[in-house]
Amino acid sequence: MTDTAIVWFRRDLRLADNPALDNARRHHARVVPLFVHDPEAEAPWSPGSASRWWLHHSLVELDGRLRHRGSRLIVARGDPLEAIERVRQVTGAEAVCWNRCYEKGAVERDREIKQRLHENGLTVRSFNGSLLVEPWNGTKADGEPYRVFTPFWKQVQKRWMPLVQHVEPRDLQAPARWPASLEIDELELQPDHHWPEKLTAHWSPGELGARRRLEDFAERALEYHAARDRPDQTGTSRLSPHLHFGEISPGQVIRALEPSGELPGGKGRMVFASELAWREFSYHLLWHFPQTSDESLKEGFRAFPWRERDDYASDLAAWQRGRTGIPMVDAGMRELWETGWMHNRVRMIVASFLTKNLLIPWQEGARWFWDTLVDADLANNTQGWQWTAGCGADAAPYFRVFNPVLQGEKFDPHGDYVRRWCPELARQDANRIHHPLAPDEAKSFGYPEPIVDLKATRRRALDAWNSIR
Repeated sequence: MTDTAIVWFRRDLRLADNPALDNARRHHARVVPLFVHDPEAEAPWSPGSASRWWLHHSLVELDGRLRHRGSRLIVARGDPLEAIERVRQVTGAEAVCWNRCYEKGAVERDREIKQRLHENGLTVRSFNGSLLVEPWNGTKADGEPYRVFTPFWKQVQKRWMPLVQHVEPRDLQAPARWPASLEIDELELQPDHHWPEKLTAHWSPGELGARRRLEDFAERALEYHAARDRPDQTGTSRLSPHLHFGEISPGQVIRALEPSGELPGGKGRMVFASELAWREFSYHLLWHFPQTSDESLKEGFRAFPWRERDDYASDLAAWQRGRTGIPMVDAGMRELWETGWMHNRVRMIVASFLTKNLLIPWQEGARWFWDTLVDADLANNTQGWQWTAGCGADAAPYFRVFNPVLQGEKFDPHGDYVRRWCPELARQDANRIHHPLAPDEAKSFGYPEPIVDLKATRRRALDAWNSIR
């Protein structure tokens, strides 16, 4: 082996179980790791503030781990094809390897780059480094995509094969000459306000942080089915941002639960495996229906009579800042603003409140989540919002309106979650803490009055839905 390969890192910021890196290492004498910041390829869904913060820290760790192996991360900004060509000219690279992305803009970019590189005489190899089942392999017998999760999950289980694990390299042979590189700070990914200080207290971006998070969760996974809906407890994995940035692979998660690579046994672990399958299903839908990042999958729903922006602007701002006067909603939105994350049960509650009680388009919520979630993922974010709004695949019927009071009483029975994020209500009784306050009570607690009446706005939402049935 005397030649050199470029490994183009994208949504796979790890060394372990990385098929593109493993292939380059095994088939080429030298490896040049490259990252190109190319937000234009993802427009209009370029990474939001929280994602950029995470990306910065993940790149810093990746570069450090590469240096420990005798290598380094070459960092560029702009057109990836131009960056690859510059690296090729300096290093004499004859091959380029990468792990595939599945969003429409990235797919179109990659297809064009692959063709151009082939024309220029380079060998190009791409791999699946992000999913258990790639979108084109998870279709029905007739080749049509699934629109309902349950049959999709059944066929995934039916076709399941033990997962192949790719070895983490102990060392990487450097090229004879390193190409020029930007410093990671020059990408200007860090937001220019104090929010990153808050996120640092809650998260450890990078491959090592992902491994620690997975090890912690693997010990609790047996009880996942019983604990996952309780935002007042530590019942979820919190692996979603690590999976989004590829600091850990879904295969590594499965093997942590079942070392053989087969589907894990036990109710808790199997329920978690099905949650991973929901992530797969979201990618399946976005691949086959790329317009759903901006439009409802159900065409008839596109005529839904949402309120006009001038009418809902103040309500949207109250929702974003956790000032709606509905305790469970406010707790969730404040958790998001403080930590860049929100418990999944609460995501459904706040999304239902926005789209149904406030009659604000789901796209407004999707955009806010996109900017503030550290795990902002186009496939998951899109399908999560459409599921709750009732306009997507496998969607909850529109008439299923989450009642935040009842949801809070069921899943935060002692009010601990609300007390944590709405400290104004710390002295409120548990049997009252999820109820909106009357004006005098709100004043005494220093907490907002409710911006809407839950029962009246539920009726309004159902009337709106009936108008397009």
